[in-house]
Amino acid sequence: MVELESSSPEETERIAAALARELAPGDLVTVAGDLGAGKTTFVRGAARALGIAAPVTSPTYTIGHRYAGDPDVSHLDLYRFRRVSEAEWGDLEPYFDDAVVFVEWPEAGAGVLPPARIAVRLRHHEDGHRLIVLESREKTLEIRVTGAPPRV
Repeated sequence: MVELESSSPEETERIAAALARELAPGDLVTVAGDLGAGKTTFVRGAARALGIAAPVTSPTYTIGHRYAGDPDVSHLDLYRFRRVSEAEWGDLEPYFDDAVVFVEWPEAGAGVLPPARIAVRLRHHEDGHRLIVLESREKTLEIRVTGAPPRV
């Protein structure tokens, strides 16, 4: 686990961009946090680093956006779900084909989402800052993204 502090949306996007450089099609990044914690800002920074020029907006009411690029980027928001059922998963599954996938509010997808390569948690911190926690089973991934050894 690595904890980083962000003092601005631009800094949050820079942290996300560093992570994005380590991602490839088929990777899932879960992005959790309270309302207004910076989840979509984080996804926007990663998508831009992956070459997506289109505006990246919250898909809360549409459930998902897929942005064409090399690689494609899918951005899902499960906020409106209490729990994603097997049938609903069938509708979401195409977003995962040949894309880097970011899922906000992943708790609703427990049991149906594939394993995340990295889990991101954002939370409000003092003085308007955000705390960004990165967790991955690949400890070297955390080191490559942050340039620092993980906290234990």
